[in-house]
Amino acid sequence: MAVGAKKVVLEFEKPLAALEERLEALRAGATEGDAVAAAEVAAREEELERRRAEIYANLTAWDRVLLARHPDRPYTMDYVRRFIERPLEFHGDRLFRDDQAIVCGVGWFRGRKLVWIGHEKGRKTADKIAHNFGSPHPEGYRKALRMMRLADKFGLPVISFLDTAGAYPGIGAEERGQAEAIARNVLEMFNLRVPFVVAVIGEGGSGGAFGIGVGNRVLMQEYAYYSVISPEGCAAILWRDRAYAPQAAAAMKITAQDLMNLGVIDEIVAEPAYGAHRDYDLAAELLADALERHLAELEKMSRDTLREDRRKKFLAMGFFEEGGKGDGD
Repeated sequence: MAVGAKKVVLEFEKPLAALEERLEALRAGATEGDAVAAAEVAAREEELERRRAEIYANLTAWDRVLLARHPDRPYTMDYVRRFIERPLEFHGDRLFRDDQAIVCGVGWFRGRKLVWIGHEKGRKTADKIAHNFGSPHPEGYRKALRMMRLADKFGLPVISFLDTAGAYPGIGAEERGQAEAIARNVLEMFNLRVPFVVAVIGEGGSGGAFGIGVGNRVLMQEYAYYSVISPEGCAAILWRDRAYAPQAAAAMKITAQDLMNLGVIDEIVAEPAYGAHRDYDLAAELLADALERHLAELEKMSRDTLREDRRKKFLAMGFFEEGGKGDGD
């Protein structure tokens, strides 16, 4: 959990919060050397762990959405600071301004020079406003494209961190060509001839995520989600009521397990027990190991093969076979 952050209790964690309160009361009232109190504390700790494991083993799609949005969950810069050496951030799209909803730069990752790109939501109120809560404007995508072109020019691998509710839908963003900026990025990402690994680390929201997400490999953390629209948006369209968001989340197949089964992602990256927000360092280590493994595989490919590999990956999505037909059907 972020240092100094107030503990956030998600809806499905409320039974655990009650158990934790009783446990803390027992600990506070226990005196040193009191065997009876020590035994009671141990029993409560065991009960809490058993109940927590039970709840997390049966999370719904909506529960996972809540975890992906957890305010203490590590963001792009939390990972960059942990496993990118000598990170040098680049600013601006050279056309309009610097959009801090997307951060990007160059650095060293386990012995290799590369380009890193990602959405950044910001932690404190002022930071959230500065980063527009992680929802990019067109200039954010154009800044990312500037970095991708630099990577292609100098033969540098790219890693991209996806964590946005979606691209900013305001009037100004639309006037400056939001749809064109995302579409341009998608087109040019398909033509890059360098290793490109994407990691969904929180919310993978619609075109806002896809605008920096066309990689040779797409990884997804265990409690992240990846979707064409938010569950609330889907519920508003289908049921005309955002209260149906949990049902929409289940129907949309947006969890890591669902997307792995559908062939949309290439690997589910494990998180620390009960969520990445509980141990930033371990979450970063697990993610870095997965990124390195896929980069090592892709670096064996020629530049032209990398481009074709990426195109084939995405063109193969959406094909399926219907089963269960009887004779004569």
